[in-house]
Amino acid sequence: MSEFAGSVNDLVQQLGRLPGIGRKSAERLAFHLLRVPKAEALALSESIRRVRENIHYCADCFNLAEQTRCELCLDPGRNRTLLCVVEQPRDLMSLEQSAAYRGLYHVLLGRIAPLDGIGPDQLTIDALVDRVAGGGFQEVIMATNPTVEGDGTALYISNLLAEFPVKITRLARGITAGSVLEYANKEVLADAMTGRRQW
Repeated sequence: MSEFAGSVNDLVQQLGRLPGIGRKSAERLAFHLLRVPKAEALALSESIRRVRENIHYCADCFNLAEQTRCELCLDPGRNRTLLCVVEQPRDLMSLEQSAAYRGLYHVLLGRIAPLDGIGPDQLTIDALVDRVAGGGFQEVIMATNPTVEGDGTALYISNLLAEFPVKITRLARGITAGSVLEYANKEVLADAMTGRRQW
């Protein structure tokens, strides 16, 4: 296979390093950037540069922020007695889009995954314990992903927080509204059955 010109090949290789982008997708993206007006392509590179230079983790919750603290931590309208623990900033954004939660967050920046070499010390768990130890929270909601690693992380953190006078809860799981039982997989049905509540 013949290679593209040096700079095009470099671009294809860099795009191919992005998650979910294979060689063919990287080639399509590279040729798209060559077709669009120069200003549009350079606007993309400028956005990438600004994000890398201006975005960091919030000093309180580890969400993405442009200042020392993120907009959610600075919002006086948030319920400061509730703390929702999530794995990644994108999980926080999903919960925010649901508009069902108005408390504060804590982003772990991952989950405990021994097979991947990720232990508790590589996450923001110590900062979470310090926040809860500081008082003020009445409930900590474990909103890690419903995976083996997510559940293990939630259990580990719950054990650390057990000494504090705070209620620890887990997101409900199970059958979604409007779905049909015959199409639900066995894990969803098991979660729904064990997590049942009084009507």
